[in-house]
Amino acid sequence: MRARNRHPRRKDRNEARQIKIFRKPDEEPRVSHPKVEIYTKMYCGFCHRAKALLDSKGVDYTEYDITMGGEKREEMMQRKPGARTVPQIFIDDKAIGGSDDLAALERAGKLDALLNT
Repeated sequence: MRARNRHPRRKDRNEARQIKIFRKPDEEPRVSHPKVEIYTKMYCGFCHRAKALLDSKGVDYTEYDITMGGEKREEMMQRKPGARTVPQIFIDDKAIGGSDDLAALERAGKLDALLNT
C-alpha cells in the first residue's frame, strides 16, 4: 500500500513560500552613552567595588591598569592633578573621584543622571 502523502512537510514549505512577510528589524533608540574611564591597580578592593557598581548599572567603561606605573599613570595625574590613589573615575572627561565618590553619587541619586547624558 502506497502512502498518500510521502512528504507532509512539502505542503508547509510551499505555503511558506507564498506568504512572505517583510519586517524592518527593530531599531533601538539612539542614546548617547557617556565615555567612562577608570584607572585601577591589580588587587585593589576599592577598584573592584567601583567596577562592580558600574557593572551593576550596565555601563561600558575603559579600564587602565596602572599597577606598573608608566604613561597611563602620568596621564591620570595630568588629568587630575594631585591624584595619587586608585581608582580614579572619569565620566565624559569629568573627574568623578574614587570609589567612595562614585558610591556617594549613587546614594544621592545623581549617578544615573551622569550616566544617561
